[in-house]
Amino acid sequence: MQRALVSGLLAVSLGLASVLPLAAGQYGPGASDSEIKIGNTSPYSGPVSALGALGKAEAAYFAMINDQGGINGRKINFITRDDGYSPPKTVEQTRKLVEEDQVLLIFGTVGTPPNTAIWDYLNDHKVPQLFIATSAEKWNDSKKHPWTMAWSLAYQAEARIYGRYILKNLPNAKIAVIFQNDDFGKDYITGLRQGLGDKADKLICAMQSYEPPIRPSIRKSRRCKAAAPTSC
Repeated sequence: MQRALVSGLLAVSLGLASVLPLAAGQYGPGASDSEIKIGNTSPYSGPVSALGALGKAEAAYFAMINDQGGINGRKINFITRDDGYSPPKTVEQTRKLVEEDQVLLIFGTVGTPPNTAIWDYLNDHKVPQLFIATSAEKWNDSKKHPWTMAWSLAYQAEARIYGRYILKNLPNAKIAVIFQNDDFGKDYITGLRQGLGDKADKLICAMQSYEPPIRPSIRKSRRCKAAAPTSC
């Protein structure tokens, strides 16, 4: 993840370096001869505050770029706000970044629920939503949401790898799955089943979902017909 994060940061830096000089005298919000404003929300508080390390790493990287002279003489003003992994708060903070701080783009917002909450808003306002820290399959939607770009391996692809590994190395495994009840978790279920193929119903003996950390509670349980409740 750290290597992919650095790759994303490098891509943004190089992209801005190549585009902004061509737009001299025709800057939009968030770009001037001396500054580039980049917005971000991360969960610095709340149940997944450990993921706030991503926002801190991004801030440190952009500070390093500034220490080295910035991008063609422009310093990066990285404005990162706490959203607590709460979609309503993500909307509130993102609107402030766009409408009050006038950022050029939103970068690296953490989480599937938070990014879902601002997806339409940013695309409607043609604000780039770049290298978001979530890999749900739905982000690959260039027709309806051309301003959004993910950056890491899709959850379904990752889960397919797990399924194929289990088939090859643990063909008699009994699998119990706990998944987040949103696009994040459901993509993993889809990918795992794809990886296991026609053995999925036999190997997956129990499934249980939980609500995203903003409302933590185990609420649904489902068992496959091919497995007895005590088979795990």
